[in-house]
Amino acid sequence: MNRFAIIVCVFLSFVMNGQEIALLKYSGGGDWYVNPTSLPNLIQFCNANIHTTIKPKNAVVEPSSPDLFSYPFVHMTGHGNVVFSDSDVINLRKYMTSGGFLHIDDNYGMDLFIRKEIKKLFPDNELLEIPTNHPIFQKPYPFPSGIPKIHEHDGKRPQAFGIFIENRLVLLYTYETDLGDGWEVEEVHNDPLEVREKALKMGANILNYIFNN
Repeated sequence: MNRFAIIVCVFLSFVMNGQEIALLKYSGGGDWYVNPTSLPNLIQFCNANIHTTIKPKNAVVEPSSPDLFSYPFVHMTGHGNVVFSDSDVINLRKYMTSGGFLHIDDNYGMDLFIRKEIKKLFPDNELLEIPTNHPIFQKPYPFPSGIPKIHEHDGKRPQAFGIFIENRLVLLYTYETDLGDGWEVEEVHNDPLEVREKALKMGANILNYIFNN
């Protein structure tokens, strides 16, 4: 199947299944299941505030599964080791080059492992820091300084990195920000309302970018 046909199939899958997003269940021993309330809360926020129609409960999908192509947005998080098999790499790369979007959010401790796995996915593409004037930081909520800081870990500045294919952002890696923790229900981390709202608004920008670009 040529690339155009794959893109058409992915697009039709998104339309036929409605807007639905998923959490990536990866191998390697990392806690892929952490932050169980994150995506449901983000979905609720986006449906209420930016008029998305995402199904209220997120799915769980494995990297090598054909079901991956049913979701325009797949979120990945955790604290530890990540290993993508050869079949994972092939499927994930085809997914992203065919219209899908992968968001990797380092929940603290993933960075050491995930960078080499990203390199396996796209050995010929550099993981670039996303400039603050990129559309993902502009609307519907402005973030003039780029990715916001949600949780403090090592005193480093928050950064957003991306893989671009033909000028389209297909993989977003957020580091030293911990957006997923900010999406969780209040009692999990006891973050103040303004911090949780900042995280949710940035999440809304990510989904807005995916559904409108």
